[in-house]
Amino acid sequence: MIIDDSAVMREVMQQMLAAHRDIDVIGTAMDPLLAQQKMARNWPDLILLDVEMPRMDGITFLRQIMSTRPTPVVICSTLTERGADVTLQALAAGAVEVICKPTAGLRDFLQDSAQELVTAIRTAARARVRPMAAAPMERQARLGADALVDLPAPGLRNLRTTERIVLLGTSTGGTQALEQVLRQLPTNAPAIAIVQHMPEHFTRSFAQRLDSICAIGVREARDGDRLLPGLALIAPGGKHMLVRRSGAQYLVEVKDGPLVSRHRPSVDVLFRSAAVQAGRNALAVIMTGMGDDGARGLKELREAGGRTCAQDEESCVVFGMPKEAIRMGGVDQVIALDEIPKVLMDWR
Repeated sequence: MIIDDSAVMREVMQQMLAAHRDIDVIGTAMDPLLAQQKMARNWPDLILLDVEMPRMDGITFLRQIMSTRPTPVVICSTLTERGADVTLQALAAGAVEVICKPTAGLRDFLQDSAQELVTAIRTAARARVRPMAAAPMERQARLGADALVDLPAPGLRNLRTTERIVLLGTSTGGTQALEQVLRQLPTNAPAIAIVQHMPEHFTRSFAQRLDSICAIGVREARDGDRLLPGLALIAPGGKHMLVRRSGAQYLVEVKDGPLVSRHRPSVDVLFRSAAVQAGRNALAVIMTGMGDDGARGLKELREAGGRTCAQDEESCVVFGMPKEAIRMGGVDQVIALDEIPKVLMDWR
């Protein structure tokens, strides 16, 4: 079911999906109220949902769906600061994926973003969606990590530095999973570097939202930021983030570069850099997400002496990235989502 107040967008998406035999558009609607009438007769396996619409906004509708009949939802949102903030609210409410919708050039969007949309739909269709609790009160050619990080030859709430760091890598379902983990950490939590697959312009709003509801500090990483206890740094969308050591301190390097494991930022890049720069001083957890980004880097970190964990299948929205990491032999321990905060605190 496609729900969007733009008739052109509804037509573009229908055209885009018509060529794929495994995807059937059973209906479209210009707003959630009309969609509800159609869905009562024929409930979809997946919903493509705009955010800002007349009569009822997408987030209100999403919360209704996730509390009464949980269904995979892919959000279509424009890349604006306002759009990023609202879209992150939708992810927190249970949306599985985000597709960046242009404000102009929709016909070009049909050609340029077809595969992205189809991949998002297929990913979301396999996602494990669960009823959402009420929102808490606010407080191309495939490249590997070699493209940015060479392996070595064989053989701001607290000011103190740390020699131990935590790395988290996640994708589909990761916004909700990261919120659940970070909200449980106290201010003396270890330094954390995070790669969450997310479009440009979204990571800053995501970090700001987490910072407002977590005891630890959370912010979008800047080149040269120090990794400090009580602080989580999130890689900016569209940039890679690497770990660098400077004396007894760990810093992050934020840089441009090609897609690695089909992503930018890439979990493989973060984990590989930690294998080179931190070794046994690093703990990495690979979390919910589609594909295999991070699996190779996790194995390299384990071989360098670091500790490695993978989120278990039961608590993942999509058990792709952890499954590949386990298959490759890069995982010391498989843990449930609600066990991750304790593992991180024990690492200090």
